[in-house]
Amino acid sequence: MLRNIYNTFLNCFKIPELKSRILFTLGVLAICRVMSFITIPGLNGKALADYFTANSQGGGGLLGMYNTFAGGAYERCAVAALGIMPYISATIILQLMTAVIPQLSKLSREEGGRAKIIQIGRVMTVFLCLGQGLYFAMGWENPAKQFPGFTETLVWNPGWWYLTQTVLIMTTGTMLLMWLGEQITERGVGNGVSLVITVGIIARMPTAFTGLKDMFGHANGAEPTHHLMGTGIMLVLLLAAVIGGVIAVTQAQRKIPVQYAQRAVGRKMYAGGTSFMPLRVNYSGVMPIIFAQSILMFPGPICKWFADNLKVPFLQEFFRGLAMQLNYGSFLYIAIYSLMILFFSYFWVATQFNEIQIADDLKKNGGYIPGVRPGRGPAITCTKP
Repeated sequence: MLRNIYNTFLNCFKIPELKSRILFTLGVLAICRVMSFITIPGLNGKALADYFTANSQGGGGLLGMYNTFAGGAYERCAVAALGIMPYISATIILQLMTAVIPQLSKLSREEGGRAKIIQIGRVMTVFLCLGQGLYFAMGWENPAKQFPGFTETLVWNPGWWYLTQTVLIMTTGTMLLMWLGEQITERGVGNGVSLVITVGIIARMPTAFTGLKDMFGHANGAEPTHHLMGTGIMLVLLLAAVIGGVIAVTQAQRKIPVQYAQRAVGRKMYAGGTSFMPLRVNYSGVMPIIFAQSILMFPGPICKWFADNLKVPFLQEFFRGLAMQLNYGSFLYIAIYSLMILFFSYFWVATQFNEIQIADDLKKNGGYIPGVRPGRGPAITCTKP
């Protein structure tokens, strides 16, 4: 099996066009990785990177997860600290708006409408980058509040010029990543945006292995916090079970039988036949999770900002307690997160799955579901559990 994979990989470089596409993709991804190491002027990125390395809690939470998707660019205060997530968030928001706003829905069906939709998504990405970049810049300006136990100087010259410069540089970095991802999609191999995120996550693997070694090994002479024969085996079994469950749910389909009648198109006769219409069980995929995470990134920091800046003691205590309850991993956070995933799963299917269009397409192609009356019957059947 490994030999077949190796031979297939070698054969890819024997085709000139495919070879050029692969090399182009690798070159662009290398540029994306370099961007995650270029520190923004005026910031002490090494100090924050050392803090993330030494403090396990500093690498956790929402910012730690965001740092993983950004390939470690956030902890280095790099030009690509925002990553490509604002572009993904803008794309998801625009898809939901297209299903809800009739003007956008009409525009997406017109000739050249998709190009205009993409352009609108780019403009939305700029505004998201400006807002999110301002939040990151203000957090770096006050690192003691954002990173408990951080005592070094992170911003050399704080002020309005620092905020303006940092926000513009991070916004430019995200837009450059977006453009590079589009170039990979057009001239390279695979989906460029997905590859940029994947490479960033893979780049964090050495750090993950180091943490795993410290967990089960003797780090700096200290006793291991977990035992390999107990917790290690349980984690491996749990990992296999989760991966298997995700694959099973993702690949699961509901097959609805479809019968096609004999029909004539021009001078050609097409014979009838029996087929099936596959309906994915997890139709929304990971979109509800991404959308819920994107929204829940803001309430906690906003409550914390109110707690630090309000002068009324009662309101300070209220927002401070609310910020603690909305921390990543708390019971309230998990409860809201779960409810939002359920809501967006329903909302995504309700807006993206058009059963009326499916019934019309079946009717145009001479297909019908056995035992179901043509017309609205197929649409009702598709929506039945």
